[in-house]
Amino acid sequence: MPISARHADRIAELAAKRASARRWSAARYVAIAALVAWSVEAIVVGDTDWSRITLAGVMTAAWRFIDFDASILVSLWEPALETVLMATLATLLGMLMAIPVAWLGATNISPLGRGSYLLGRVLMTLSRSVHEVVWGLVFVAAVGLGALAGVLAMAVRSIGFISKTVAEAIEDVNPGPVEAMRAVGANRFQVLMFGIVPQVLPVMIGNCIFEWDVNIRRSTIMGLVGAGGLGLALHRQMASYNYGGIATVIFVILLLIVFGEWFSAWARRKVT
Repeated sequence: MPISARHADRIAELAAKRASARRWSAARYVAIAALVAWSVEAIVVGDTDWSRITLAGVMTAAWRFIDFDASILVSLWEPALETVLMATLATLLGMLMAIPVAWLGATNISPLGRGSYLLGRVLMTLSRSVHEVVWGLVFVAAVGLGALAGVLAMAVRSIGFISKTVAEAIEDVNPGPVEAMRAVGANRFQVLMFGIVPQVLPVMIGNCIFEWDVNIRRSTIMGLVGAGGLGLALHRQMASYNYGGIATVIFVILLLIVFGEWFSAWARRKVT
């Protein structure tokens, strides 16, 4: 067969493959769009009482929340402080518990090889897969109502994020200093403390600061399960149908989150 004929056959074959790939791609997009449309119809359109949604009703509900109840502002400073303290203690406790989990879950330093590595990864997954509200319900049942249950719930929830990021940072350390220390006879503890920890410490501190920022948000809803803080104040206003009080608590929560964002960004700049 002449070369030009072989080239023509090859070009035709590539064109047919590209056309087939385009058809399959279009079919996938159509299937995804159909699934999304079905989900919207089943969950939003079919499961909503549209007769209750009117412009007058929406405006009335919005006006209830716009009418702030300034009389409760004085009583909110203590729950706000409790929220910040809960987030801080939970982050510190979570960091302390995350260190051994990260040690187990890093492949290059896991003490017992594959078995301890899998144990560390299971603990990380367990911490991240259970929502903090669920952890809050567990600890409220275990230790009773109050801030301690919220602190423990957020601390356990923080283990997964901190330990996973630190373990991955440990796995990505520069091997040069580690090999040099081993070459001069350093034991495993010395290699860990002076060859690995200095490399991952900025990552760990930065992630802990970020987790503190996240825990500020988490602590604001911990009160919904009886774990104290601004969430408990919000729950009380909701239980009493004080819409102005609900809006006031939400406004204070917003200010607290803005403060957390500012402090977190400032602290990360100082660390890095």
